[in-house]
Amino acid sequence: MKKHLKVEFLGSWILKHRDDDILPVKLIEKDLKNLSNVSVSEATLASFVICFDDSAINEAELEKNITEVFNNYYPDDDADKILEFSIGLISDEVEEKTTASEGSNERTQISFSGILHEDHRLRRRDKFESASSEEKEDFNVAEAKDKITQVKNKIDRLVGAAEFKLLADEVLEIAPALSGKKIQDVFTYRSYLFSIGDGCGLSTYLNLFAELINATGLLNIKGYNAIREVKLGPVKESMDPFEEAINALDSGSNGVKLLSIDISEWINATDSRFFKRFLKCVEKESDSFIMVFRLPFVEKDILEKIRRSLNDLLFIRTVTIPPLTNDEIKRSAETELDSYGFKVSKSAWKHFMSRISEEKSDGKFYGLNTVKKVVKELLYKKQLSDVRNGKSDNTISEKNMKSLCEGIADSQLTGMEQLNRLVGCENIRKSIEQIISQIELSVKSGISDRPCIHMRFTGNPGTGKTTVARIIGKILKEKGILRSGNFYEYSGRDFCGRYVGETAPKTSSMCRDAYGSVLFIDEAYSLYRGDGNDRDFGKEALDTLIAEMENHRNDFVVIMAGYTDDIRKLMAGNAGLASRMPYNIEFPNFTRDQLYEIFMNMTKSKFKYDKNLLPAVKEYFASMPEESFKSKDFSNARFVRNLFERTWAKASMRCQLENNSAVVLTKDDFERASADKEFVQIIPKKTVIGF
Repeated sequence: MKKHLKVEFLGSWILKHRDDDILPVKLIEKDLKNLSNVSVSEATLASFVICFDDSAINEAELEKNITEVFNNYYPDDDADKILEFSIGLISDEVEEKTTASEGSNERTQISFSGILHEDHRLRRRDKFESASSEEKEDFNVAEAKDKITQVKNKIDRLVGAAEFKLLADEVLEIAPALSGKKIQDVFTYRSYLFSIGDGCGLSTYLNLFAELINATGLLNIKGYNAIREVKLGPVKESMDPFEEAINALDSGSNGVKLLSIDISEWINATDSRFFKRFLKCVEKESDSFIMVFRLPFVEKDILEKIRRSLNDLLFIRTVTIPPLTNDEIKRSAETELDSYGFKVSKSAWKHFMSRISEEKSDGKFYGLNTVKKVVKELLYKKQLSDVRNGKSDNTISEKNMKSLCEGIADSQLTGMEQLNRLVGCENIRKSIEQIISQIELSVKSGISDRPCIHMRFTGNPGTGKTTVARIIGKILKEKGILRSGNFYEYSGRDFCGRYVGETAPKTSSMCRDAYGSVLFIDEAYSLYRGDGNDRDFGKEALDTLIAEMENHRNDFVVIMAGYTDDIRKLMAGNAGLASRMPYNIEFPNFTRDQLYEIFMNMTKSKFKYDKNLLPAVKEYFASMPEESFKSKDFSNARFVRNLFERTWAKASMRCQLENNSAVVLTKDDFERASADKEFVQIIPKKTVIGF
């Protein structure tokens, strides 16, 4: 049976050795690591935990070994008075985590919540009760220091969050003085304004902050409902949006001690009479609460404006937590994987970051939450692969990481080979070859101010703009022009924040992610509406984007895509934008024959098919009327892909009903698919003459 043994030292004895070159816990822990069938974890200033299997070594033997080690180092001290042993069982969940973490450099974090034997409980209580008041005080001091050390270590391990770490250091610095003079209410009176994006770990920071405050004794923040997060609703000329937050202030009924209030909706209304009335409610309870107001990550001047407004009634300290950089995302993933006992081979990281870029592409990236999701998905796929292949190791290989990117185009072909395989891209390929030749020449010539390579892709939907943009990133990486060659895809409105002051830092962050890569902006014209609306954040996003394009012109490629007329309007409405995007590549609509070829390429790459399928597909595209091709709504290759996938779905259903494991596409499958409403409208019904 798996058990753990907690070893605790008498507090007053530990304090006498606090200036030793090597602390007692470290000294004894070092020797115990040489024992087989045991592992040491959760080492603090005055205790550590040993995990062991009692079928290999029993509790009595282990206690004897520890006592002998202690006596070797401290022969003049009585181990029986200084050491305290507590035994507990390890749950299956904890055992799994322990097993997964074997071989990791990071200590396994196991909460000592096992079932203690009653005699150990009694022995420990009796020893504490019989101790002198001085020894009790020393023990309590040592225990408090242990708690502070543990939470400080957690905060130090955070990736990024420099201002939050400075706040933690400040609290630790001032806590002894406030507690010594019994003026803790000076601390609780202060409130905080956190500027942090969605999914960037607000709950994590709140919990760590509460742990720190609790450990220092400034305020007792314990219990199920001690920490609460509330979001104010949209601005109204009433107190309705504040009702939930005001109810949370009733500490007598719900025990809240740290209250976080999201005031994002009220960025422009913090000086309103209703908001000021709400702040008076907060001020009345400030001695009992720690108040944290939350905003998205906004510009410093906006943050300062809000701070001043809140500071009229409250003592406010701002804490800015920027979005994670790509390097910080990688370090966060390394830490998360390390907690499970896994390492990643160096060559695999490029695929992980490709997956992260895909996660960001829909404009809904949730920082640490998304990183943890991707890591857990990776570990699941890794274990599934190992089970099926009879393997078991804790290293994530490049092949393992590639499985995480199954939905991302990955090919052994070079970028130019991929471009050559595209249907109907002959003229586009020539334009790209000319652009790259010019860049290569300037690089080889040592020209520091190389030509600007930002581009415009114009044409109707489904003409291959996104596909070609992705390939360009690969080509430029192969040519040594881009460092990473990753692909970040957004729509124009993704750059716009929801609140005042959010747009510029959001746009800068998205550009920063794409340094060394391609930033592809579909529907780019949505950034400029040309209607003179001063409240539209598109203009602010575009101004920030233009500055980034100029300042980092050699380190990433911005490609704006959209309808020809709309992109022309965008360029005309923004001075200097066209000159920063000198290359314009027009993507024509596909011909009927090209649409047929695209469909058959998709079919041949995935399935077997009936010989009668080809004539049916060819006839379908040949029958498409001219107005379909000229229509602004016709989606070209996207339309073909949808038709192919519908044919695939019809064939899969038929094969299931026929109990066939292999899917074979037939003429009937295609005709049933093309008869669906969205496809039959493209081909007008033939007029029947007569009765």
